[in-house]
Amino acid sequence: MSEYAISIASNMGIIAFVALSAYVILVAGEISFGQQAYFGIGAYVSGVASAMWGWPFVPALALGSLVAAVAALAVGALTLRLRGLYFAIATLCFAEMIRLGLNSVHVQVEIDGELVGPDGAEGFGDIRWIFENNITPLEFMFIIYGLLGAVLVLMLLVERSYLGAILRMIGQDPLLARSQGIDVRFCKLLAIMFAGMVAGLGGCLYAHFATYVEPNVFNVMLGVHGLAYGLIGGLGTALGPIIGVVLDIGFLEGIRAIQGYRMIVFGGLVAVLLIVMPRGILDEVRVHRIKRWLKRS
Repeated sequence: MSEYAISIASNMGIIAFVALSAYVILVAGEISFGQQAYFGIGAYVSGVASAMWGWPFVPALALGSLVAAVAALAVGALTLRLRGLYFAIATLCFAEMIRLGLNSVHVQVEIDGELVGPDGAEGFGDIRWIFENNITPLEFMFIIYGLLGAVLVLMLLVERSYLGAILRMIGQDPLLARSQGIDVRFCKLLAIMFAGMVAGLGGCLYAHFATYVEPNVFNVMLGVHGLAYGLIGGLGTALGPIIGVVLDIGFLEGIRAIQGYRMIVFGGLVAVLLIVMPRGILDEVRVHRIKRWLKRS
């Protein structure tokens, strides 16, 4: 594979974590424009752990994902009393608070005669684990897709479980779920925490792949795109957001003739699909039909 193809494929895999995190919250009946906050938290925390503290890669990823999950749980506990648009605005406000807050973080240490660590708007560079361990971009791409595959398998298993049915019931009719004795608030908090962990894991991978992060990377457009991928691909299965990522980054970015108009084409695609297919390409009805067809086959 060429370096360009590896870069595009790696970027698709990393952004898929944001899309999956937004999808989890959509299934639970809420809309979040703030998943980029947990992506950024994971990136910075794992970068600090590996570049400044000298932690190995796996513990750094675990710490970044855990801190992102705890942050998501805290935000969910404070905002779940809000509904609909108000909840979405609250998540967006939190994400902007994190982005602007990172612009004010200046914590650096001297390593081998150089200052390493977050430097406000100048960003956080020298996250050099990939170079120090002689990991090639192709090998790191396999790491990205290995972790993405593990998360995707876990989500598909949950969808087939009792918990997955409960989350869909809550997303469709929370009043009905509450009347069945289901603790709606607890289940939504669980979904929000898991979504934060998934986005944080994507941020950890991004920091170590790019070796440099800055607050402006985690802007509102990252959250909007993550949400749009789920709406395009469909809310019937966790494979839906992956389809959305492939259509945008893999297909539209791969066509050089429209690269200057990519955002226009992507916006138009989202608008058309929301009108024609409100629940996305792989909505619940189509997924059910596909499963029936596979069983018959």
